[in-house]
Amino acid sequence: MSPTPQTRIVGTPQIRKEGVDKVLGRAKYVDDLEREGMWYGATVRSTIPRGRIRQIHYDPRIDWHEFVIVSAADIPGKNHIQMIAADQACLADDAVNHCNEAIILIAHPDKRCLPDAAAAIRIDYDPLPPVLSIEESETQQQIVWGEDNIFKQFHLEKGNVDEAWAKAAHIVEGEYRTGAQEHLYIENNGAIAEYSEADGITVWGSLQCPFYVHKSLMAVFDLPAEKVRVIQVETGGAFGGKEDYPSIIASHAGLLARKAGRPIKIVYDRMEDLAATTKRHPSRTRHRTAVDKDGKLLAMEIEIATDGGAYSTLSSTVLSRATLHSTGPYVCPNIRITSKAWATNTVPSGAFRGFGAPQSIFAIERHMEQIARAVGVDSAEIRRRNFLHDGDTTATEQVMVEPVILDTLLERALKESGYHARRKQFALDNPHSPIKRGMGIAAFYHGSGFTGSGERYLNSLAGIDVTQQGKVRVLVSSTEFGQGTNTILTQIAAESLGVGYDDVIMAPSDTNIVPNSGPTVASRTSMVVGHLIERSGHQLIAMLQAEAALPDGYTAGDFFGACERYRELHDKVESLCRYEAPPNIYWDDQKYRGEAYPAFAWAVYVAEVAVDTTTYSAEVKNFCTVQEVGRVLNPTLAAGQIEGGVAQGIGYALYEKVLLKNGRMFNNQMTNYIMPTAQDVPPISVVFEGIPFNYGAYGAKGIGELPHDGPAPAILNAIQDATGENFTSIPLLPEDIFLRMTTNINVEEPLAV
Repeated sequence: MSPTPQTRIVGTPQIRKEGVDKVLGRAKYVDDLEREGMWYGATVRSTIPRGRIRQIHYDPRIDWHEFVIVSAADIPGKNHIQMIAADQACLADDAVNHCNEAIILIAHPDKRCLPDAAAAIRIDYDPLPPVLSIEESETQQQIVWGEDNIFKQFHLEKGNVDEAWAKAAHIVEGEYRTGAQEHLYIENNGAIAEYSEADGITVWGSLQCPFYVHKSLMAVFDLPAEKVRVIQVETGGAFGGKEDYPSIIASHAGLLARKAGRPIKIVYDRMEDLAATTKRHPSRTRHRTAVDKDGKLLAMEIEIATDGGAYSTLSSTVLSRATLHSTGPYVCPNIRITSKAWATNTVPSGAFRGFGAPQSIFAIERHMEQIARAVGVDSAEIRRRNFLHDGDTTATEQVMVEPVILDTLLERALKESGYHARRKQFALDNPHSPIKRGMGIAAFYHGSGFTGSGERYLNSLAGIDVTQQGKVRVLVSSTEFGQGTNTILTQIAAESLGVGYDDVIMAPSDTNIVPNSGPTVASRTSMVVGHLIERSGHQLIAMLQAEAALPDGYTAGDFFGACERYRELHDKVESLCRYEAPPNIYWDDQKYRGEAYPAFAWAVYVAEVAVDTTTYSAEVKNFCTVQEVGRVLNPTLAAGQIEGGVAQGIGYALYEKVLLKNGRMFNNQMTNYIMPTAQDVPPISVVFEGIPFNYGAYGAKGIGELPHDGPAPAILNAIQDATGENFTSIPLLPEDIFLRMTTNINVEEPLAV
């Protein structure tokens, strides 16, 4: 046990572990690294959304002897990237299924020669009719994946929905759409690879999940695990965009390195990164809801469709989370949900912060607003009447055994935002002003950790060791890409061991050094992996007390002295723990029933907006967030997560629109893919209400994805309050507001142009 009963480091705002190196410019990103004899790589991509490759032409004006050229024929192993389903080619061989699919790789010692060479490779195709939207995929006139274009589907029933309609005082229907969204991490995708027959392949990359990349490299190069090494270097942001895609760029760099016999670096520029990498899944959600005269939910029928793009990547798990969050934080006795992820000939959709929940939460929270209006009840009151409480059950019949304090969160949010007073004042002012103001609410939850049996399947291993230099090292494959992993996990380790924060360092995120503690996704790092570190610390203390005479009430000096005595006995000082599920957590994958998540984070957000009826632009003026995320381990980092998530959610709601032409993104520049700047982000109030979770690190639950779930519906609810218009699609741009308010045309979100 820790030598003091009160925590000393957890819960305090420690300085970021990597912060000083970043501020002083010492942090080395992929493009800062050089290897002796290194060449540079580039990718030749498809220019059509679907077709057969007929012939590849190499312009004779280029001296191709200076280049290394790689095609699918050069792949020594499987020509597939290993994700949930291995359906995506590493390099297209006979067919292409989306614009910007990789076909040919080239390398040269002078990277300035690469653009002209890539442009000098011409590919002839036999075009095939593409499928470019959910609606086109649903018709199944063109089958572009499997037998029916469906990557994954779920069907979930609770109670008897069909009998509920006759009892309803109101039946409310609605359709809601969300568009694609680009991650816009600060650092583009990049990787360096070295290859030798003796040692295998080593990759340095900007990435989230080293063991995901490791798995794909084993398959592509037909190598055993011990001949594949993946090292995550300093990574400038990810948001899910570097969960699956780094397996592709790492494989490409490795294939060039293998053929060239020298290190290869591939770093995308911004235009290539935007055009070729994954985006958030576009979605369409239809709701049909029965309520009684007081607005209590009687039945919910929900149909979800997502656009997965050309390959399945992570569509099945994104759809799963969208399905499980589609009813919102509300209790309803009768529920039917059908959901499908559809294949189209667009760039594959992938992981993005929220992982399906932002799409379905947007739909349910906009729909709750329409229910409130149909019943004639205030927006806050309709939610209060239907909130989940202790002992209630979700759509999967999971009983709420952990405390649920949604009523408290709502009251705090209403008070902090001045909701009732401001809404009353705006109602008086709006008829006399061209600036229409409104207030909007969103209530929501986010499941922490992998869904269902996911954490059991991962079987994560993590821990700590102590170096001969007198430093505790955290041994995890969880990666730092700006969210604070290094800081949080070292705080937990220091707390569990009773040593100082500066006594703890992170081991390199290197698959040859750290165990597989699972991917850095799903709001699992602090709660799940952090708990493994906490347990490992307590386990090490017990080991030292049993075998190395560590006394009770020890000091840091006593601890490190005991470690050296232990090392003399065992050669190393190491403590590892494997994941153990909390008790009474059961999930049936076949029936899709049971405890979907061991814990939920909860929130109520309130947005204040202003809509200018001269320019038809909407602006968020104030934003209030109240959330319950368990124990807050580092208040500065936690507040930063909320503020960043809200800023990203504002972009999702009002600015960021992926424009496609024949399946190709044509606004793939920072000049025409518009995101909110600091000037567009309002004051954000961040309030935490904490109920510790017994099976998370020092009571922590997940936090990183939660703040992206609520901003978009809160903002559009506020816009409806300001204008009286029911907008059902995001992003909501000024031209959309103009068309509705001047012509009463309901503009659906165009997923393809």
